[in-house]
Amino acid sequence: MTDKIAIIGFGNIANAIITPLLDKKLIHPENIFCVVNSGKSVENIKKNYPYNINVYKSGSKESKIIWGCQYKLLSIKPQQLNDINEAQHIKNKDNLIVSILAGVSINRLNKKFPNHKCVRVVPNIPITIGKGLSGIAWGEEITKDQKQFTKKLFENTSKVYEFPEDYLDIFLALTSSGPAIIALIIEALSDGGLGGGLPKILSEELVMEMILGTISLIKEKKITTAELKNLVTSPGGTTISALRVLEEKSVRSALIESIISASNRSKEFC
Repeated sequence: MTDKIAIIGFGNIANAIITPLLDKKLIHPENIFCVVNSGKSVENIKKNYPYNINVYKSGSKESKIIWGCQYKLLSIKPQQLNDINEAQHIKNKDNLIVSILAGVSINRLNKKFPNHKCVRVVPNIPITIGKGLSGIAWGEEITKDQKQFTKKLFENTSKVYEFPEDYLDIFLALTSSGPAIIALIIEALSDGGLGGGLPKILSEELVMEMILGTISLIKEKKITTAELKNLVTSPGGTTISALRVLEEKSVRSALIESIISASNRSKEFC
């Protein structure tokens, strides 16, 4: 892929992005330079991470080596962005920042890293098991090689979509906030099974298998969600009775508004 990659922050998502590249020998461990926030994190990575990468504590003299790497993955918490100062001294315009910071715009990245080209990526949590979705918005003057590098970072663990940056907030709401909403729905449906007399573990298993089967049916038969609903809804039957309750409780509206709210919240961070 490239000679060196710097990783600023090494949480679950960064781990999920980098580890498959090492597994496939697309980059060597000695060419990974990682900076983390505490000495404890340094020791934890050195002790438990399966590859012998270079890892340093933020603010240490040794950590400045990352600014000599052409490619950098920025994966700290958004509120830690203001703590980064070394980037101002970089003069090579070929340097690239790939940011996965939620809600941090390319414009803000450009101001923070004036001597870098900046890319904004929104991955979601299933990336940690290789089933993620990643939305990419390109900053100005990004080269073909830089685009290729960025895509390779994420293609091993997610489906990659290229968007105008205006799409990323709603993409984040659907794909990054969405898993929590789906988890809530699974929990609620399984509690319904519990209320009907099923053991909790069995009820939750049935709900998850039902959801997986429903998704497979829609995709394999190439039918719409409305068509599927009509397939299982008969006059005066159990399904229409359930759907009536959901409509009376405005569940559809609540789900729509939850996504819009998450998107608006993301825009506030920008």
